[in-house]
Formats: sequence, structure tokens, C-alpha cells
Amino acid sequence: MGSELPLSERVEAILFIVDEPIGLVALAAAVGAPVPAVRQTLEALGDDYDGRGRGPRRGFELREVGGGWRLYVREDLDPVVAEFVGGQAPARLSQAALETLAVIAYKQPVTRSQVASIRAVNVDSVVRTLLARGLITELFADSETGAINYGTTDALLQHLGINSLDELPPISPLLDDGADGFDEGTLR
Repeated sequence: MGSELPLSERVEAILFIVDEPIGLVALAAAVGAPVPAVRQTLEALGDDYDGRGRGPRRGFELREVGGGWRLYVREDLDPVVAEFVGGQAPARLSQAALETLAVIAYKQPVTRSQVASIRAVNVDSVVRTLLARGLITELFADSETGAINYGTTDALLQHLGINSLDELPPISPLLDDGADGFDEGTLR
């Protein structure tokens, strides 16, 4: 488990990956060390990050919040982070957006109503979000109905780290992929 590595490094590694405060007991279990040793390590790391240790004050700090420990950006650096984040598109997609994106990726070209039929919910706002993020694009309008058909973009391939849609994992053979009844616009 890496228990031969220094405790401070093991604790720091866990603190860097948690997205919610982690309790002292859970942290001790994660690094395989006694609670008192982990408590002492947290205090030493906090002092180090605050510039009371071997090096300068860091741009982040260790806080105990809500019964757990987590790294946070220092409050006086909030404007720097806000400016950076404000210039970036949000990195995360909602579950609804991910599901919609998956349907489009596997079924393209596909219309909004076909996606809505597969997901059994209205997808209008999600499709607008995916378009705005550049993950999908309008491919063409159906000559009979005028319905716009959507497909994925190269930006999605880059985000997924693949070169083509052929590299998408196969849809599980245990799951109904929606092929039956797809052309009719409804699932059976």
C-alpha cells in the first residue's frame, strides 16, 4: 500500500484528491497510520503551508471544515482564481448532459426528438448547453421534417482522448441500446 513512503507524502496525496473534507479516522485508514500520527502530520503540513515550516507560505492552506480536512485556496487569492475560472468554460457536465452526449455520440446523426425519446425526458436545454460548449454540432436538417440532426465534434474527441468515434467503448451487450423502435421514435 506504500506504507514505506513518508507519512506526510501519503497524507498530502490523499488531501490533493479529495473533493470533500475527509475525517481524521478515514484519512488515517486511507494512509494506513495511527490517528495521533496523522493528526501530528496534519498540524505539521498546515504549519508548512502557512510558511511556519521550511519554506514560504503557499497559495493553498489546510483547513478543518465540517469534521474533516481539505486543501483550499487561500482567501486572499480568491480574485486570482475567480478571474481564471471566469475565463474558462465549466469543466463538468451534468448527468443529464453526459447521458444526452452519449446518446448523440452512439446514435449520430440523431434529432433532438429521437434523443428525447431514448432518454424519456425533454433535452432542449441540454442540447443547447452541449452546442454552446462545442461538443456537438448541427449536421443537417431533415428534408421532410426540417428536424436538425446532431453529431459530435472533434472537441469531444479531444476531451475523451480518442482519435475517432470507432474508439468509443462498445455499448454493453447486457443493456438495451435502444435500437429496437429507434427509427419509430419510441422505445418498446
